[in-house]
Amino acid sequence: MSVQDKIDEALLLADEERAKTRKPSGKFKPSLFGRCYRAQIFARQGVPETDPIDARTRRVFKAGNLFHDFVQQFFEVEKVEKVISTEDVVGYADIVTEDSVVDIKSQHSNAFHYMTKEGVDICEKKYPNWLQVAWYALQLGKKWVRLVYLSKDDLCVKEYQDLAENWRDDVECELNALRYFWDEKIVPPAEPRAYKKVDKKTGKETYEECSWCSFNTYCHELEGKK
Repeated sequence: MSVQDKIDEALLLADEERAKTRKPSGKFKPSLFGRCYRAQIFARQGVPETDPIDARTRRVFKAGNLFHDFVQQFFEVEKVEKVISTEDVVGYADIVTEDSVVDIKSQHSNAFHYMTKEGVDICEKKYPNWLQVAWYALQLGKKWVRLVYLSKDDLCVKEYQDLAENWRDDVECELNALRYFWDEKIVPPAEPRAYKKVDKKTGKETYEECSWCSFNTYCHELEGKK
C-alpha cells in the first residue's frame, strides 16, 4: 500500500468513526451561513448526504485542520473552540479574546494571494465567513470580528477586522429567512448564494457551491433533473 493510500484510508476510517458517534444537533450551523438556504435546511433536518466528499477533499480538510490547530496553540486553551449555542443555532468560535472573536481560514496560496489583490471586495467575496464570525461575536457581546486567512504553501497571513455591529442586520436577515423556511416547513428554492465566479470571456456568473454540495444529487432529483 502506498503512502497516499495509507493516508486516505486513515482519514476515511476516522470519518466513519466520527459518523458512528456523532449526533445531529438539530440546529442551524453558523459555518453554513451565507450558503444556499436549501442546503442549510437539509443539514438541520439531518438529510442523508447523497454526495459525500472524496479522498482529495478529505485531505484538504485535514490540511486545514492542521493549520487551524497550529494557530490555536498560541492561545490559552480556554480561549479556543468555544461552544456557542442558542435555541436553534450552535457553533464553535475558533478564538475568543477580551473584545473580539477570531475565525481562522486556510487557503491554497493562489486563492490567498488573489484575495489580497487591490480591488478585491473582501466583504463580498468572503461574505459567509463574516456572517459566521459575526454571529459568534454578537452572541458573546464582543465588539470586534476578525478573519484570519493563512496561505497553506508559505504561511503568509492576512487579517481583516470589522465591528460586529456592522453585521447585525445581515445576520438577522439570514436567520429570519432560515427560520421562516423551517417554521413553515418549506423547502427553499435551489439557489446557490456563495463562492461566485465570473467567466472572463462571457461575463456570466456561476457558483462553485453546487458542485461540491453534499446534497447535490438529492437536490437535482427534487428538481426533476438528471
